[in-house]
Amino acid sequence: MISHSRRHTYATLQLAAGTDLYTISKMLTHSNVATTQVYADVVNDLKRKASEQITLK
Repeated sequence: MISHSRRHTYATLQLAAGTDLYTISKMLTHSNVATTQVYADVVNDLKRKASEQITLK
């Protein structure tokens, strides 16, 4: 059995690589795409934090 943290890492990396949420949901055998949405929120938060690091001179 694959641990939760490995599934979480896998889903997050897939999203970061551009795999759509529906496909990831099916790969993780989630019965509802809303369950997979948690991973999208993590990636969006990382993108937001990265964009906040940009400063214009």
